[in-house]
Amino acid sequence: MHIQQLRERLRALGAKPCHEARVLRAWLQAKPLDSGRVTAGDFLPAPLRDELPIMADELAALARLRSAHPGADGSSRLLVSLNDGQTVESVLLLRDGLCVSSQVGCAVGCTFCMTGRDGLLRQLTSGEIVAQVVLGRSLRPVKKVVFMGMGEPAHNLNNVLEAIELLGTLGNIGHKNLVFSTVGDARVFERLPLGTVKPALALSLHSSRAEVRAQLLPKAPRIDPAELVAQADAYGRATGYPIQYQWTLIEGINDTDEEIDGLVRLLKGRYGLMNFIPYNETESPGATAFRRPPPQRIADIAQQLKQHGILTKLRQSAGQDVEGGCGQLRARSTELLGARHLAPR
Repeated sequence: MHIQQLRERLRALGAKPCHEARVLRAWLQAKPLDSGRVTAGDFLPAPLRDELPIMADELAALARLRSAHPGADGSSRLLVSLNDGQTVESVLLLRDGLCVSSQVGCAVGCTFCMTGRDGLLRQLTSGEIVAQVVLGRSLRPVKKVVFMGMGEPAHNLNNVLEAIELLGTLGNIGHKNLVFSTVGDARVFERLPLGTVKPALALSLHSSRAEVRAQLLPKAPRIDPAELVAQADAYGRATGYPIQYQWTLIEGINDTDEEIDGLVRLLKGRYGLMNFIPYNETESPGATAFRRPPPQRIADIAQQLKQHGILTKLRQSAGQDVEGGCGQLRARSTELLGARHLAPR
């Protein structure tokens, strides 16, 4: 289900703009669809009122909780079942945040990420994207949504932007608290400035060298890191939201002195901050032999950037203690399902 289809269905049932907004707000807040403030002339049309129980069941089926995996850090990794039996991951973060997926699988194939191991399976609809927020809000408050889960949002741009538009208006989420994360795509820099809701931007760099970045992100657009940073910087200055640069630290690959010198050249004087995420190691089948750098090396890298005036944060991937890195829950679930199918009866 797409958001526009839901709107058209409401209108076909006699909903006026006030009725449409009321039902959508109730859904977005994980409340009964007929809840909300009622004023004179705001009573729902009878055909719409009669249809609400069916509609509520259909919306609930868009994203159902299959399992929750609380982490010691206060986060909770959610394995979410979609209506067709596919699964994606969402993450309840600290400080009322939620990370959502935009695709089942991913076509970028980042070598350090479990999500892209099987490639792209399908796009999520705008309704399925928003339904993850509704599911999250049924469990705890959600005031910030980051599009950093499974998938590359730029490859599902229409649906992601439709979800962002709804969340940033009737969903009561501040525009700077909607974070669009991408490996970089020309369409992103063309489309994001045109929307009524302009989200904050997170750009996955992972290397200052084009050849190394191409190895780590084999199917990302071949845009030079310097050009990517320049385009992102222009968007950040236009919106007033600093760019969040993402860098998964991998020992011996992008934690070298050469990389850090290149990163200083890229980001010094830019309107943004660097988020370093130490690689989330896993023993899952199919995992790489990558390792995270030693803690002291990570601290030294962050200090070097700070000395050059680059705002730097060290982030831990939520749920490391439950091996909940992006794609790991789904991979384990799929492997378990496959084992059950192969087991003798």
